Amino acid sequence: MFDLHAIFRAAGALEASDVHLRSGQTPRVRVDGEVTVLEGMPAPSEADLARTVEKLLTDVQRQRLASDGEVDCACVDERGTRYRANFFRDAGGLSAAMRRIDARIRTLAELGLPREVEQLAHVRRGLVLVTGATGSGKSSTLAALIDVINHQHARHVITLEDPVEFVHKSQVSVIQQRAVGDDVPDFATGVRDALRADCNVLQVGELRDVETMRAALTAAETGMLVYATLHTNDAAQSVDRIVDVFPVAEQAQVRAMLAESLTGVLSQVLLKKKKGGGRIPATELMVATPAIAAIVRDGRSHEIANAIQGGKSRGMHRLDDSLERLLRDDLIWREDALACAHQRARFERRPASVPA
Repeated sequence: MFDLHAIFRAAGALEASDVHLRSGQTPRVRVDGEVTVLEGMPAPSEADLARTVEKLLTDVQRQRLASDGEVDCACVDERGTRYRANFFRDAGGLSAAMRRIDARIRTLAELGLPREVEQLAHVRRGLVLVTGATGSGKSSTLAALIDVINHQHARHVITLEDPVEFVHKSQVSVIQQRAVGDDVPDFATGVRDALRADCNVLQVGELRDVETMRAALTAAETGMLVYATLHTNDAAQSVDRIVDVFPVAEQAQVRAMLAESLTGVLSQVLLKKKKGGGRIPATELMVATPAIAAIVRDGRSHEIANAIQGGKSRGMHRLDDSLERLLRDDLIWREDALACAHQRARFERRPASVPA
């Protein structure tokens, strides 16, 4: 008999990050980045998943699933663990992907991020981007940065998420969390609302479209501190992605806005730990300087990597430097470092990792 809470319990025992359900197939889970069958669990039927949709989704969300073929929501298991769920239809019927959200917001140090990253929580204004592929830990990093602000700075913080993931309780700061689709129709509208809400810090779940990007840049220019995510691999690619989304006639103005407002870019990937299980991030950190602002304004994003290399006194570092440190500390496999390195030759000279 299909029991979603039993699946959540089994996934929790394996410390799985994600649960995947598809009608007629045995449930799968993702553990340390790898998808595996959840042994001993029956395959849900189409009717099982339809009942789950009926139970978990609101009327508005069910209508969105019917019209768009997919919908995001948040759900909670019997132990209070939150999941970000995406229900969608494919050729086989209903499916779901559910990501576990830690009940406790982990600190930057607990996430394995270098101490230089914390400076992104202490800036007063501008645009801070946290980038990486899906599943690279961007949401956890954003939550940790907001948590630093919440405990150390008296600010008004608004988060725009689809759906709300980590739940913050106001401490020194006052925090309000808005769900796109429930509390606000879309990200762009939520950003514009924040401009009228005496907001100091704004978290935008994702820069998905040109209107959201335009609104976020405007908010950052007005003196707000804006955090946002992109599915890009490094700072240079992040700048190009934002500029290229806009019509050609607007791109010079967008580069000027980015040069003025871009405060920092943190890019990250998650790699398997060599010992003890779990994963650890490798990062690239760019912090805005006058030189980098000029590079962005002039459209010379290919020079950002060299500017980061020359900015080590500001805590900046390239992804390959982070990989080198993790390898030196014997925390990751060389093969995994090779897979995501920008300069593979730097790591090909190292002896191959030998599994214990």
